Amino acid sequence: MVCNPGSLVETPWPSAFEKEPAVARTTQLTDTFGRQFPYLRLSLTEACNFRCTYCLPNGYHAIKKDMFLSKPEIIRIVRGFVGLGVWKIRLTGGEPTIRTDFIEIAEEISAMEGLKKLAFTTNGYKLSERAESYFSAGLRHINVSIDSLEPDRFRRITGHDRLGEILDGIVECQRLGFETIKVNAVLLKDLNHDELDKYIDFVRSKNISVRFIELMRTGENKDYFDTHHLSGAYVSDFLMSKGWQVAPREVGAGPAIEFIHPSSVGSIGLIAPYSKDFCESCNRLRVSAKGNLHLCLFGELGYSLRSYLQNDGQIEELQEKILSLMKYKKETHYLHQGETGMTEHLASIGG
Repeated sequence: MVCNPGSLVETPWPSAFEKEPAVARTTQLTDTFGRQFPYLRLSLTEACNFRCTYCLPNGYHAIKKDMFLSKPEIIRIVRGFVGLGVWKIRLTGGEPTIRTDFIEIAEEISAMEGLKKLAFTTNGYKLSERAESYFSAGLRHINVSIDSLEPDRFRRITGHDRLGEILDGIVECQRLGFETIKVNAVLLKDLNHDELDKYIDFVRSKNISVRFIELMRTGENKDYFDTHHLSGAYVSDFLMSKGWQVAPREVGAGPAIEFIHPSSVGSIGLIAPYSKDFCESCNRLRVSAKGNLHLCLFGELGYSLRSYLQNDGQIEELQEKILSLMKYKKETHYLHQGETGMTEHLASIGG
């Protein structure tokens, strides 16, 4: 059966807004501006099986030099970061679930002492079939990309006619008991910006958070950005005009602003990188699928950690290298000046 947005499991108010418990553990990862970094976004691959217009409109094309981190390298890098106080890890891509060893990777990371939260972001491909294996592997927090709730628009944006299947997958995640289910939607002028009411209806009776992500300029998308960029203020102004209010920040939360409404079980979030002081709340670091540490999504370069991942005896050396690089973390990105750094497309370091 293919479901529609209204058939998702309903949740009584107010469970969607119960905050996760405070985490007492502190991290050694701090920068020269006093920010702490308990959160790592770890890309497992740059490859993706979707062709989203804002990221990989022509699909992913492997090149001969592509060589992504092996499972042992991934486990070593996680051990290194968790040993420095990172307690939240998100597995990203590309599309992380297309790796044949994805479940094995998740199982090993989820059992790691010191890790409090393991999440992953997915395009939802075959989610209804695979949700149980994800849950059994220890994954409890899932972000699913749904850039339109209208099937035709979804197909035009992603290159796939799979909206119904993905919604069915979310129902299965609810049934299994995933602790958090979030839906990511890139805000696109003239493609989905007029669907805000649909997303509000989507979360009204469901313990789900929709996150609107302001379209970001990358090295390859200038024309697309110029055509479809819309300020995140459009979302916040719309929500506040409908009686939505900004929610208290959760422990470990990043720069997303969360909006709640007394008549809605679910919430609406906004990630607006062009907003004032966006970088003040930065709390995450990124490692690419090739083992490069990126201190900023739009930094000029990544610092290779791969030579420190070749055997289990290098963990301390790896940690010393990571700590030494924190002094290069800049106070802010320079998107407002049109500088996108080395990010060719969002799949390259996981967004």
